[in-house]
Amino acid sequence: MCQRVAVIHNAASPSRYDLLGERRAVVGVLEAVEAVSIALSELDYEVVQVPLTPPLEESAERLKSLGVDLVFNLFEGYSGCPETEAEIADVLMALGVAHTGCPAPVLRLGLDKARVKEILLDNGIDTPAFQVLDSRTVSTFRLRYPCIVKPYGEDASHGISRESVVDSLSALKEQVARVTGSYGGRALVEEFIDGREFNVTILGNFNVSVLPVSEIDYDLPSGAARILTYAAKWEPTTPEYGGTKAVCPARITNGDKARIEEVALHVFLLLGCRGYARIDLRADRKGRMNVLEVNPNPDISPGSGAVRQAEAAGMTYAQFIRKITEIALERS
Repeated sequence: MCQRVAVIHNAASPSRYDLLGERRAVVGVLEAVEAVSIALSELDYEVVQVPLTPPLEESAERLKSLGVDLVFNLFEGYSGCPETEAEIADVLMALGVAHTGCPAPVLRLGLDKARVKEILLDNGIDTPAFQVLDSRTVSTFRLRYPCIVKPYGEDASHGISRESVVDSLSALKEQVARVTGSYGGRALVEEFIDGREFNVTILGNFNVSVLPVSEIDYDLPSGAARILTYAAKWEPTTPEYGGTKAVCPARITNGDKARIEEVALHVFLLLGCRGYARIDLRADRKGRMNVLEVNPNPDISPGSGAVRQAEAAGMTYAQFIRKITEIALERS
């Protein structure tokens, strides 16, 4: 039996997110670190918390010297550098250390949003029409309004605001300029689907289990787009936060439930997800389930969507954490 577990995570240090007013999402990982550590202790594991800071070489040496049976991987990338999430997973794989969550190639792919959408389309999975644009190429825009403008390689709703949904060329240019100037030089522009929004978490390696489907129920001020903005996710005093609630299990027909589960499971296996991942979808006017995002290693702090779905499946938080560790040890 595994006895000693290292909970690794990114140390909350100053980054570009501070200047953008988005530090809350960075320090949010600490809530998961504390909750997971407590749960592991309740399960009689010896727990050590390991915050990681750059450079990568020093982190690699620290990981090499841990002397643990399992790494519980909550690392989300050094502050302001989400792409380094996969680099730490590369190190763990090279060291042969058993660790939770998705492998490095999947974490890397999760931030390559256009590539994910290309894979989905190549395999007959619906996803909103899209373009990758910057201020120099915005003149090539060919989609239908309204559209949503997102940072290309971010998660945690970084860069998503009320203004992200646009319905004119001037608004599009403004949002593309804002996103590319603050979040790495490229913007993902998608045709906006305003249907019901669902997400589902899947656990496992090859033998997987699909947790109960959750729906995001929007009750926003007049004129506000029904999207999960940064404020809706991280700022409790805002109207967006108060008007965005999760309903789990979702109140849906058996047919919709089956379609959502089928699409999510197909995506999980197609992209090579392992451990746990969350798939976000929206229904279009024809009732087709369109994949919006694939989230390997999503937030598992108490109150998160994945945890809410685990609870709906009858798991306590500690049981959910134990399941994740058991899945990781299957691969070791």
